[in-house]
Amino acid sequence: MREMHTGVAVREALTLAMEQDERIFIAGEGVGVSIHDSPLMPTYGLLQKFGPRRVKDTPVSEAAIAGLAVGAANLGLLPVVEIMFFPFITLASDMLVNHAAKLRYLSGGKSSFPLTVRVKTGIGFQAGCQHCHPLEAWMAHIPGLKVVYASTPADAKGLLLSAIFDPDPVIVIEEMGLYWMKGDVPEGDVRVPLGKARLVKPGRDVTIVAYGSAVYAALQAAGQLEAEGVSAEVIDLRSLVPLDKQAVLESVKKTGRFVTVHDANKFCGFGAELAAMVAEEAFDSLKAPVRRVAAPEAPVPFCPPQEKFYKPDAGKVIAAVKGII
Repeated sequence: MREMHTGVAVREALTLAMEQDERIFIAGEGVGVSIHDSPLMPTYGLLQKFGPRRVKDTPVSEAAIAGLAVGAANLGLLPVVEIMFFPFITLASDMLVNHAAKLRYLSGGKSSFPLTVRVKTGIGFQAGCQHCHPLEAWMAHIPGLKVVYASTPADAKGLLLSAIFDPDPVIVIEEMGLYWMKGDVPEGDVRVPLGKARLVKPGRDVTIVAYGSAVYAALQAAGQLEAEGVSAEVIDLRSLVPLDKQAVLESVKKTGRFVTVHDANKFCGFGAELAAMVAEEAFDSLKAPVRRVAAPEAPVPFCPPQEKFYKPDAGKVIAAVKGII
């Protein structure tokens, strides 16, 4: 184990993968130039290390970036492309939704299309609603796409390595606020399996499920609840598609209560799928209604105090738990 920032862990995964397989290349807006001049950013120094054949700065065209990935994967390469901000993935949606996600199906399962899309997300850096709209539920809704969302440096590295070598298209969501977080990361090619959640904290009274930075709001809430005699179990999904249903359902059957937390707005958010799954498959174990903690039904505000209020915090999680205890 070595301690490193999340951004460095992502770069280590990219470096390891590119050293292992000549078919892997990186493409995106600014992946090789000054926009990533911070040594804590994921693609810092990779252009100098691997050269312009394998690290490609692209025009400002998300549709072209995604189209490049689909075409390259179709020809046997392993593209890793970057969409700079999550809302911009809407501009790449035709290539990702109508092509990348469907080509294996349209080939009758005879062909694989191994491409990786790294996309930045996050609330808390005052970039406004056109840069800060979490859209993981949109991506998870598309059959044929896999979606992962790390909350620790170790998982950022391990999930990305798994994604790059997966035979299907994978959306790898990277939360910018976590780039500067430090944690222990395994040396070498250590991969985190897609579809395997992580038990962060065991508990007996309520299950709290989260992903990304929402995991830390859940953990903070769990610590305060523990002081009041409420034992909360916290699960980090890590992978939204495939989803570790077993981990969630087994926890709910043990605790009898369920709260889900995410930064995206509540209506049709990923928490709605989790709530429906628990209601359908663990109803007999529930002692209280399920609860969802999420952002309000509004675009992400630019004003820092409003943005802070918008992002779900430990206080909102505690209120939801107390409402069903």
